[in-house]
Amino acid sequence: MKARFPLLIIVLGLNFISCSSYKKISYFQDLNQSAPTIEQIKNFTPITVQPEDILGISISSLNPESSAVFNFASNSANGTNENYGGYLVDQQGQILLPIIGSMKVANMTTQQVREQVRLKLLAYLKEPAVIVRLLNFKISIIGDVAAPGVFKVQNERLTLTEALGLSGDLNITALRKILIIREIDGNREYIPVDLSKKDVFNSSYYYLKNNDVLYVQAGRAKYAAVDRTLPKISLLLSVISVAAIFFVR
Repeated sequence: MKARFPLLIIVLGLNFISCSSYKKISYFQDLNQSAPTIEQIKNFTPITVQPEDILGISISSLNPESSAVFNFASNSANGTNENYGGYLVDQQGQILLPIIGSMKVANMTTQQVREQVRLKLLAYLKEPAVIVRLLNFKISIIGDVAAPGVFKVQNERLTLTEALGLSGDLNITALRKILIIREIDGNREYIPVDLSKKDVFNSSYYYLKNNDVLYVQAGRAKYAAVDRTLPKISLLLSVISVAAIFFVR
């Protein structure tokens, strides 16, 4: 009976390690998954225009010929970018529109830019209609994910979980704590985010901004593949387990 006690301790220890490892890879561990949970979204804020952004501006009116002057496709005015077909925001936060001239757009939403352009066009066009889009919205995902890379986004509303989906999700060896690196208003922020907690959905960083970088750090299991120490420990535990079984007999 006494001889079986060490074997029982080993088995329980291995089982504990296995359970602990499983808990570490789960998302939103404190979320009640046995019943629906409803909460109001309060943390979404529209992205704002920053220097080096590229705006796609489409203008129409009751006079198509007059409107064509203001559209990028029909002219090659300064302040445009041939790769994207839009208006480049300079370091002073301005774009240069035909006839209208320089216009400050930094720290404005695309809806605010649209309204400002529309108001300026009233002096030249009858009932102008304006569409403004951010053309170079992209994020970078690096680290322990299935498919790291730079991803272009078609809309202006991208969540953290959607971004991880673009990269094929975190690998099973990745930590469920990631780092968001963000540059805005001339500052760089390093923001840790814990994916094991459901509070991530209410974080002010859950909705990503243009040029955000997501770094996913690998856990110890990832390094075990190149570290010889852990395999040696596993082999030692196996030998002890076999020896204990023979000793019981």
